[in-house]
Formats: sequence, structure tokens, C-alpha cells
Amino acid sequence: QVQLVESGGGLVQAGGSLRLSCAASGRTLRNYNMAWFRQAPGEEREFVATASWSGGTSYYADSVKGRFTISRDNAKNTVYLQMDSLKPEDTAVYYCAAGLGGRLPAGYLYWGQGTQVTVSS
Repeated sequence: QVQLVESGGGLVQAGGSLRLSCAASGRTLRNYNMAWFRQAPGEEREFVATASWSGGTSYYADSVKGRFTISRDNAKNTVYLQMDSLKPEDTAVYYCAAGLGGRLPAGYLYWGQGTQVTVSS
């Protein structure tokens, strides 16, 4: 069993930056691919970024490519999402997830509770 807890969300102006953290407990994250998803009100949960278990491979949604960076520190059992040049359309609840990988929520077994990110125009 893996417990994931996100932090770092908040209110930021457009063009600003935030860094989300996802701390894991219960099991090491070394065995899992990690991802960030987000969900805006009335929308489906959408893929943001994923990193392989080693951190050597990462993929991004087109909407965040070049602005967001996913990274992981397996020694600290923590995954990060650096978000730069934020836009109002990035406003959502952000979730981290651990599992087999891919761009679909079904590929992940463990989920955090989410952290709210609000970008004002």
C-alpha cells in the first residue's frame, strides 16, 4: 500500500510559478511510474505528466509541454511538478498517482487527495 500526499498548491497570478510536491509513505516509489493529473470543475481528470521509475523518461501533455517539469527523488520518496508560466486554464485540482504508467487514470493504482491550483488572470 502506498499513501500519497500532495502539497504546494495555491493562488498565483498568470505568468507565475508553483512547485507541487507529492510525498509517499508505506512503500518505496522506486517500483512505480509516477504521474500528475488534474481535474477542473465539470471536467474529466486529465493527464499532465509522467515520469518513469528511474526518472529517466518523462512525458507531458501538449498543453503543458515546455512550461511544466516533472521530477522525482526516490531517496526522499517524493515527486515534484514545477509549473512555470502558469495560465488561467491551468486552474484545477492536481493529483499525483503511482502505478504502471501511461496517460490514462486507469494505469495508476494509488492516488493522492489532490491540491488546488488557482491561476488568476
